Amino acid sequence: MLTTAARFVPGVAKMYRVALTAGLVSALAGCSLGSTSISSGFTDPGTTASITSSPSASYAPTVKSVGLGGEPSVPRDVKVAALDKAPTGTFEKAPPGVLSDRDYSRTALNAEMARDLINAYRKKNGLKPLKLNPELTEAAKSHSRDLAKWDRISHYGSDGSNPWDRVKRAGYRARLTAENVGTGQVNFNEVLKGWEESPGHNKNLLTPDAQHMGIALVQDPKTEFKSFWTLVIGSPM
Repeated sequence: MLTTAARFVPGVAKMYRVALTAGLVSALAGCSLGSTSISSGFTDPGTTASITSSPSASYAPTVKSVGLGGEPSVPRDVKVAALDKAPTGTFEKAPPGVLSDRDYSRTALNAEMARDLINAYRKKNGLKPLKLNPELTEAAKSHSRDLAKWDRISHYGSDGSNPWDRVKRAGYRARLTAENVGTGQVNFNEVLKGWEESPGHNKNLLTPDAQHMGIALVQDPKTEFKSFWTLVIGSPM
């Protein structure tokens, strides 16, 4: 499953999923969020959201549009706990047992390898490479942990935070930021392929002005989604 960082929060949130089995939500889920222009408001669920902030801006960017992809079989607006501050309709849960037949015993993340694969794809499209950044990596880790805790896919954290909020908290002074999320993928090659094939996620991968990236994976066999991947890219002030 993939969510879009171009369809949701600060930046271009793009969301998308890949079906693994006929009639079921794909084992892959993903979401992406990127930034390009400052605007506010939410639009149709299938759209992509983008957002950016200029060095002179004294306020945080707001969302241009929001959307979560997925099959009709995926329940929406599921509130897990009263303390959960994520807006209703901004996340999705996996049907019970949908990924139980997949082998996650070798699932792991090599951040340098992931960076090299992303940069090879950017180079093929005439773009400059990204450098791993500790602050963006921390922002990615915090979101993956939160998604795993609540076993869902979204660009909103359980505290109501969006990608821009998390990047700021991590200490990265962003001029632009974008986020891609994926759940259920067995390895990074699977995640990247899904992002490349999703217009919103792909737009984030190919953000021309991006300079840095952070990536994270959190696994929890007790969850329905099993794996929670987050990519955050950005460019500093």
